[in-house]
Amino acid sequence: MEVLDTYSGHVDPGGPAARRDLGPLTITKISVGPMDNNAYLLTCTASGEALLIDAANEPERLADLVGSSADRPELRHLVTTHRHRDHWQALGAIAGMFQTRQIAHPLDAGELPIPMDELVEHGDVITLGEIELEVIHLRGHTPGSIALLYRGPDRPHLFTGDSLFPGGVGKTWSPEDFQSLINDVEERIFNQLPDETWFYPGHGDDSTLGAERPHLPEWRARGW
Repeated sequence: MEVLDTYSGHVDPGGPAARRDLGPLTITKISVGPMDNNAYLLTCTASGEALLIDAANEPERLADLVGSSADRPELRHLVTTHRHRDHWQALGAIAGMFQTRQIAHPLDAGELPIPMDELVEHGDVITLGEIELEVIHLRGHTPGSIALLYRGPDRPHLFTGDSLFPGGVGKTWSPEDFQSLINDVEERIFNQLPDETWFYPGHGDDSTLGAERPHLPEWRARGW
């Protein structure tokens, strides 16, 4: 597995992964599957423990991302951001390979292909070695969609699944779901976190809250 040490927030389907070194935490991003799904391997530098966000597809590539050498990180946790099939097609295979602990929100857990070991709610904390990841429940794309927040030494880093992208919130299927999602995204993300917050979506390139904040009224007005 080729891993680039220059990180821009862009990765290509079938291409190399890209690693970002934050000191206490490294973030490695890869695109898998036909829908250009992002998977993120988070590794605590101090403990060597790792967590994978969205085992979406291509389990062999995800296993290669973790590595096979003696100094590879110890993959301990799999977090699934939401119930949609394109985000969990490698979940069972990776769980079996690495004997991980599976984590999701209870409202989406029943739709996942294997049982969850831990159910998390808004405000809960997932511990990865010396790293803490705060759970943010974002209702609308699915009932149990979650984001994970790392308050890094440089800036906050936020993993948003399909709830927030550059250019808008995730897809919803009713006006009520859209209002729920845009309200949660505004109240629980934009009203709580600074512009320099870097966010990592479930598909496509990364962005910052500062780049997207001016467009919130436009998103509300258009209804998607």
